[in-house]
This record gives sequence, C-alpha cells and structure tokens, in this order.
Amino acid sequence: MTDAITRAADLLRDHRASIDRLDAILVYTLAERFKHTQSVGRLKARHDLPPSDPSREASQIERLERLAREADLRPEFARKFLTFVIAEVIRHHEHYQS
Repeated sequence: MTDAITRAADLLRDHRASIDRLDAILVYTLAERFKHTQSVGRLKARHDLPPSDPSREASQIERLERLAREADLRPEFARKFLTFVIAEVIRHHEHYQS
C-alpha cells in the first residue's frame, strides 16, 4: 500500500471508532431517557393524567430544532427524531394506563 492509502485507512479506522463510541453513547442516553419517561408514564397513570401533553411536546420539538441549528445539524432531522421518540414515549404511557 502507498503512504496515502495507509493514511486514509488509518483515518477511516479512527472515524469508525469514533462513530462506534458515539453510537454507544446514543443508545445508553436513550435508555436513560426512557427510564425517566417510563417513570413519568407510571406517575401519569396513577394520577389519571393524559398520556400525551401536546404543549410540552411542541415546546420540546422547538427546543430541539434550536439546539440542532446551534450544533449545525438539520432541524428537520432533529424534529423527525424527537417526533419518533415522543411517539414511543406516548405508546409506553398508554400501556401504563391500560
């Protein structure tokens, strides 16, 4: 291999290692987040509160879009991601109420 190809292979390996670490962080962060939202769901069920809070959800989406812009991430992606997460949270909350 040439020096350029070897350097490229090393850079690729380093980028992939970083991506793998970040993927692990994402998974563990989501798990922690869901532990909290599940506690919220149980609390809502105990007190007969609705599983969904559209006002909070809208403000969270707005907040995440702002953070995405600050982080140089497409706000549309952030909105889609949080919308997906919120749908899963609501599904959990509905389960606790049944």
